[in-house]
Amino acid sequence: MTARSDAGAPAPVTRRPQQERGRLTRQRVLEAAVDSLAEHGWRGSSVTVIAKRAGVSRGAAQHFFPTREALFAAAIEHVTDIRLDEIRKGAADLPRGRGRTAAVIDMLSTLYTGPLFKAALQLWAAGSTEPEMRPHVLLLEAHLGRQAHRAAVDLLDIDENIPGARETIQGLLDMARGLGLADVIADDTARRRRIILQWADIIDNERARLKS
Repeated sequence: MTARSDAGAPAPVTRRPQQERGRLTRQRVLEAAVDSLAEHGWRGSSVTVIAKRAGVSRGAAQHFFPTREALFAAAIEHVTDIRLDEIRKGAADLPRGRGRTAAVIDMLSTLYTGPLFKAALQLWAAGSTEPEMRPHVLLLEAHLGRQAHRAAVDLLDIDENIPGARETIQGLLDMARGLGLADVIADDTARRRRIILQWADIIDNERARLKS
């Protein structure tokens, strides 16, 4: 039945714009790709499996991503950018003063734990053995490295013009990734907490030294 206005003329039907539907479909495919990679690995995550998980047709998934390699790289980038945005928003609510640095580092370390990191590990492993995947992994790694580094610099209020500051941040992120690898094998929560506190002291002490 056609809806009619008070004047008797057909009322306009409100529809979600096709562009918005496409965006949401693309997002579902990307999120399904990350979940599938984390649970089933590279070999077990075909486009068909991912499309079914996302509730779309294989053709719809391939409309956005013609190759599996492009799909997985875009999926990791998409979800990581979302996590970084969440970390920035969470850090904005932290109080200033004692404990803030450790809390920020703890937030940043979550980039290297959980399903997202497990999915990324599967992708990096594939990049080491699959020639078609390697260029995507290299571009993805460069993007994620820049984004994580910039977030750490901003949230920890680090002046990169100071000699050694950039290397300190790089070391911090390398440490977080290493802890993430250890956590894949077994729960490493207690040791991770001690190391995070130690890095927080290093950064706080260096910041205080430069201001004195």
